[in-house]
Amino acid sequence: MGNADPHAANPGDARGAGVEGVRRAAEAVRANVGRVIVGKTGAIDLLFVALLSEGHALIEDVPGLGKTVMAKALARSLGISFARIQGTADLLPSDVTGISYYNQKVGEFEFRPGPIFAQIVLADEINRATPRTQSALLEAMQERQVTVDGRTMALPRPFLLVATQNPIELEGTFPLPEAQLDRFLVRLGIAYSELEEERAMLYRFQDAQPLDTLAPVLSSDELLALLPAVRAVTVTPPVADYLLGVVRATREHPSVELGASPRAALALFRAAQAAAAMGGRDYVKPDDIKALAAPVLAHRLLITAQGRLRSQDARAVIDDVLAKIPAPAETIQMERR
Repeated sequence: MGNADPHAANPGDARGAGVEGVRRAAEAVRANVGRVIVGKTGAIDLLFVALLSEGHALIEDVPGLGKTVMAKALARSLGISFARIQGTADLLPSDVTGISYYNQKVGEFEFRPGPIFAQIVLADEINRATPRTQSALLEAMQERQVTVDGRTMALPRPFLLVATQNPIELEGTFPLPEAQLDRFLVRLGIAYSELEEERAMLYRFQDAQPLDTLAPVLSSDELLALLPAVRAVTVTPPVADYLLGVVRATREHPSVELGASPRAALALFRAAQAAAAMGGRDYVKPDDIKALAAPVLAHRLLITAQGRLRSQDARAVIDDVLAKIPAPAETIQMERR
């Protein structure tokens, strides 16, 4: 992950091209989304990591930072369908999944799909929806299918749920339970732009909306063709042990009441493979684990009351764990091969 030269962003023959194809695809998507979103390459890369890992993303930040525009720009860069669900207290599960209705013309019931059947779904302010409606997303997130009236229907591939929530306004919200937070591969923030980035944004949006003219740089078929190369990225036993050491240390940390689950370990494993492939490598380095530990693990930790009193949050715990666990050095040999 990281910044890349936009002029080199050309996926070309991404299909079947191994990790080099993944790297070119990542550069192309990063540059194309960057035509709309100024800066924020770290957030763009994490969304692409979620896509390559077939996971989901939770964006937690204040309003007005471009969360919706970023999700739309990603969908347009891939030429895939996009839908938005606005979280409100009166949102029903059927508003998400769809309904069966009686068609008088044909004399039988037909199913009208809900927005969850898009390929990139933005669940805006998900914590304003009731727990019943939030739970309607669980099956879609974990099993990539929806069951309505006893009928189970598969969701399209690729499928990415991008949920957002405002960490400031908590009145009238329903916090996501730990079981649902554990379904998100990554949690990220966008944060305010630097002065030069914000100035560039003003002029970029002065005359037109760049999103309106954004063209795809990668097809959904090409994206899916990259997934085997990501899954084939090597994770050596020392690096896997390092990953598990980080995950298991969160369960034993004195400030943590509930540590990272086995699902979290698998999520970090897959995210590290995706990040390595995006860097054009066919092996995972300890640095990949370090870079992704906070986005993948922090939202899965439950901090004790004593830890909160000491102003120690989940990211501080992750930093503490990474500082105490030595990283394996054997990847130096892999870099020289």
